[in-house]
Amino acid sequence: MAAALHAPLSDVLGAKTAKEFAALRVNTVGDLLRHIPRRYLSGTELTDLATITEGEHVAVFARVARINRVDAHDGGRGRPRPGRLEVLLTDGSGHLAVTFFGRSHLLRWWEDQLNNGVGGLFVGKVGSFRDQPQMTHPEFVMLDAAGRIVGKSEEKARMATLAQSGLVGMYPATARLPTWTVAECARLALASLPVTDDPWPEWLRERAGVLGLADAFAAVHAPLDLAQAEGGAHRLRFDEAFATQLTMAYRRNDASAHAATPRVRLADGILDAFDAQLPFRLTDGQVAVGSTIFEELARHRPMQRLLQGEVGSGKTVVALRAMLAVVDAGGQAALLAPTEVLAAQHYQTIRRLLGDLGGGRMLGAPDVATDVVLLTGSMSAAARRETLLRAASGEAGIVIGTHALLSDRVQFADLGLIVIDEQHRFGVEQRAALVDKAAARPHVLVLTATPIPRSVAMTIFGDLSVSTLAEVPAGRQPIGTVVVDAALRPAWVERAWQRVVEEVSSGRQVFIVCPRIGGQGSADGLGVVELAEQLRSGPLAGVRLGVLHGQLPTEVKDQVMGDFAAGDLDVLVATTVIEVGVDVPNATMMVVWDADRFGISQLHQLRGRIGRGEHPGVCLLITAVPPGESARDRLDAVAATTDGFQLAELDLEQRREGDVLGASQSGTRSSLRLLRVLEHADLIAEARELAEESVRRDPACQTPGFADAVREISMLAPGEWDS
Repeated sequence: MAAALHAPLSDVLGAKTAKEFAALRVNTVGDLLRHIPRRYLSGTELTDLATITEGEHVAVFARVARINRVDAHDGGRGRPRPGRLEVLLTDGSGHLAVTFFGRSHLLRWWEDQLNNGVGGLFVGKVGSFRDQPQMTHPEFVMLDAAGRIVGKSEEKARMATLAQSGLVGMYPATARLPTWTVAECARLALASLPVTDDPWPEWLRERAGVLGLADAFAAVHAPLDLAQAEGGAHRLRFDEAFATQLTMAYRRNDASAHAATPRVRLADGILDAFDAQLPFRLTDGQVAVGSTIFEELARHRPMQRLLQGEVGSGKTVVALRAMLAVVDAGGQAALLAPTEVLAAQHYQTIRRLLGDLGGGRMLGAPDVATDVVLLTGSMSAAARRETLLRAASGEAGIVIGTHALLSDRVQFADLGLIVIDEQHRFGVEQRAALVDKAAARPHVLVLTATPIPRSVAMTIFGDLSVSTLAEVPAGRQPIGTVVVDAALRPAWVERAWQRVVEEVSSGRQVFIVCPRIGGQGSADGLGVVELAEQLRSGPLAGVRLGVLHGQLPTEVKDQVMGDFAAGDLDVLVATTVIEVGVDVPNATMMVVWDADRFGISQLHQLRGRIGRGEHPGVCLLITAVPPGESARDRLDAVAATTDGFQLAELDLEQRREGDVLGASQSGTRSSLRLLRVLEHADLIAEARELAEESVRRDPACQTPGFADAVREISMLAPGEWDS
């Protein structure tokens, strides 16, 4: 069956129809059969109109409650104006407006059609008019009391077939692929499947209590009742959960099969010297996680650990102590960061924390000191050669860099620990490229500044053990957050800029964050560049203002960030390049422009850039979105709490799993179509147990279905999961 499921959709439907399905991320026969209805209706059962949302392509059964025809007329100067037919649909409790535009004879024809029958099937995209849902020019077919079609045409006959087929599936659809077309195509795909063995062994299906795969496809696309449809959907959700957990289980098994060089913590080395000079006390959480890491570094099996933490919880210090322990044991550590700005910030932060201990073998440096170097793609050839030499010779105990670290030219004398910051921005192959630079399998510590609910961690980072830092170190200042309504209270925006000037006058610094670089194509026309220009010539005239975004040359970015960190700039207008890792203790205020364009977790991360010094912080979220809209609800949630774990749960409820992890930026596909990690956490846990047993039964992954599943999932890097 595997070959049939992977067959291109064009083999069954033809190239033209298959091309239309690409918009739904449906490219193979298997994709189509796993593209299941969102809900089912029984015969001519009326649709709950309260369930439809703006922007959704829907098919609804409803009654016509009222029709109002406004005929075409002369608009003056010989300009005829089309008429319109205003139709109000009802399910008995709610209503949906439907509008048709056209000449008078068309309006009369539509009116006659809609007055026939007791109900109808209406298919189209839900828009909005005066803040109420509305459909414009939907396809429709009217039915009589017995559910028979009123009027005849090929298109209406296809719609009526759907309406008369008992339990009717409402599929995710597009304007070119209405739900009845998707249903017909699914039936064709179902008929094309050969009668072959199930990909999962019989023992696994019995333990999981799921239908066979062929039966599951039939159950979701041609169910006799809702119970049968749910049984089929359960099998398909189990497949997604089990495939991901099986892949993670084999990764864990593979990691445990490799030997690592033990890096036992030594006394009186650079780590002890570092701890002795720390100007603050480690939190209990930092000490506990550090102890766990030191124990795992001392083993003959490679550490595979994910360290997640609240904003400002001190993950960098924990990671640095792990790196120093490896240096004491004679090895090297590499820290991989996703951007040059973040890599440079890590380099500066670590050099500052180490002081003389990071000066290498320079005259006057402590005996235990090590060299810390930075490697990025934009470095000069001479600087790059020097850094490569220090890494290859072992002189540099800590090497920090971007994707440049993955180059074939980068070599290490004895790479013992890899620290990966913002893991979800790197793929499996990229991680493997760095691992392969070590003689023995290195230990791996992954950092993420986005708190991850357990169900997500189990799904996306299932090959890693998880540690959490929830405690914020003493001395971190509180941050107050306020939503500024730019539409209803424009004076508040002016007050926000006055507040920026007041903060600067007090000797402190301010971040202003925009969602885009340029404003072309946006409703307000303002991006980083335009907003900075307006502020310079307007409310922030006389303030030392810099601009930072990803399209600037590297040397310019470094100069701007360096000037801001040094206090030579008062205000930094930037994109999200400052989202993580940027540490400017004197920055006490942040203004987020068009804040509704950011997600909850991203806003929480941005807010974490302020209040890192001795003064409390204030964050202003400027938006034109009115109260009551979902985007405004997100902002209100961020303003209501600084608990990152609570916000992460809410973010996951409102958005899809890959987006929460930043994966939407990668623009790639996902293996998760039906599984929702919060809703189906119990199923994921069950699948994890069965996956571990499967690996015990078949450690070499020779079961054909297992091998196919692992191969397909492994093609998707952790940062490429976009459900």
